Amino acid sequence: MLSRAGWNNVVIFSMLLMIFFLNGLHHKLFKESDSYPVLPVLPESSFVLAAALPGVKVERIGTSWRSEGIWQTNAADIEAWLVAWTSTTLQTIEMPQNLPAPSSAIQFWLAGQELPWVVTLYQQGNTPFFYDKQRQVWFAPTAEQVSQFFKPIYANARMSESSEVTSEQSE
Repeated sequence: MLSRAGWNNVVIFSMLLMIFFLNGLHHKLFKESDSYPVLPVLPESSFVLAAALPGVKVERIGTSWRSEGIWQTNAADIEAWLVAWTSTTLQTIEMPQNLPAPSSAIQFWLAGQELPWVVTLYQQGNTPFFYDKQRQVWFAPTAEQVSQFFKPIYANARMSESSEVTSEQSE
């Protein structure tokens, strides 16, 4: 027969074992099904002050927008383009392997952020990927989303291609 101190030790160790078992069981039963969650491309409720792509700079001027560089457009188009960036959520993924050098990058200056928010575009074959430097997450956008998000430089590239084709046809 155990003494009172002996029974206390049995109860203490059995409680510790039960806590340890239930803690491990909790992690097994309630695994995070979203190890790669769906996240907004830019932080929620972000207020964009400016954006920069290769050859394009977009700035907020009061309540309107101004673009400089190769993308000359109106404030409504800029606003629609920025709404696409701020309202889109994408599935995060594991880091892709054997990626080539980045295709392009965009910087957003957000209110309350000291450094620009950088999203880098990578193309592996026909598959695009975004890398969010600040959160260190990878996204898997569709080709349509890439052409919408990088519209300022893709629109100019399409215009250049069409002018080259027209000039070749006229010769």
